[in-house]
Amino acid sequence: MNLLVTGAAGFIGSTYVRTLLASPEPNAPRITVLDKLTYAGTLDNLELDHPRLEFVQGDIRDAELVGTLAADADQIVHFAAESHVDRSISGATDFVLTNVVGTQTLLEAALRHDVERFVHISTDEVYGSIEEGSWPEEHPLRPSSPYSASKASSDLLALAYHRTHGLDVRVTRCSNNYGPRQFPEKIVPLFIGNLLDGHHVPLYGDGGNVRDWLHVEDHCQGVELVRTRGRAGEVYNIGGGTELSNKDLTGLLLQACGADWDSVDHVTDRKGHDLRYSVDWTKIRDELGYRPRHDFTAGLADTVAWYRDNRAWWEPLKQRAEALS
Repeated sequence: MNLLVTGAAGFIGSTYVRTLLASPEPNAPRITVLDKLTYAGTLDNLELDHPRLEFVQGDIRDAELVGTLAADADQIVHFAAESHVDRSISGATDFVLTNVVGTQTLLEAALRHDVERFVHISTDEVYGSIEEGSWPEEHPLRPSSPYSASKASSDLLALAYHRTHGLDVRVTRCSNNYGPRQFPEKIVPLFIGNLLDGHHVPLYGDGGNVRDWLHVEDHCQGVELVRTRGRAGEVYNIGGGTELSNKDLTGLLLQACGADWDSVDHVTDRKGHDLRYSVDWTKIRDELGYRPRHDFTAGLADTVAWYRDNRAWWEPLKQRAEALS
């Protein structure tokens, strides 16, 4: 089977690809990665010499290129997205073009070339904020940022291609990911890198915003369950089961990096900052047998250790991110 995976030079997509390439199964898929290699992507995330991997640099909005790749693909797993909320607030155009127009270009190619399955990777941020309880998949979408609005739009487009054309579309919505190889503009690697270097970290507002944390490998486990065993036209939430305020997360990172609260700068809160995210992942648990495998305490310690031991990977990327800020 031939699998086209978009955006797999980034954090989550590359983890997914490495997981599939490590499979010893004789029918493991051949994988074509399509990635534009924006500032957040790096070929260091991929095993380019693997016999079942082909890498193509290109834009998911390039209809001709996408059509050529879709013609050879049996299934598509679509990770590619602009994903940094702060950048979407300062300029939303790239988010709309990549996340909405790019997704539509892929969907149209999948339909035209009879791709048998299209897995669309989304985010819990499309639901907005929730004070109590957790969102089921049927909850109305109420995105707050240009980023989450562009992802909600792409979700609806993908599901519309199922309802209108019968394309086998499956949507996943994950909570906040953490783990090795995350681009160092996100909170966990940003704070780890700063603290390891003896620098301060910026904590939005009072740090009361709450997120559910999901190890990237558990997320990829969920995506693969949806791809192989999920149902067409369905949405599946993928959660980690560890809710923490940003202040509590900061405290854990300070402890892990040998720093104290003197290293924390409270900065003006982000515009439209959602207070709490929490997905109800009963559906993927009961239907597909999903369970997070990573204990958060151990997973966070392993993540800190990875960044401590792999400066050559993240330091150039951090410099790249700072140059764009």
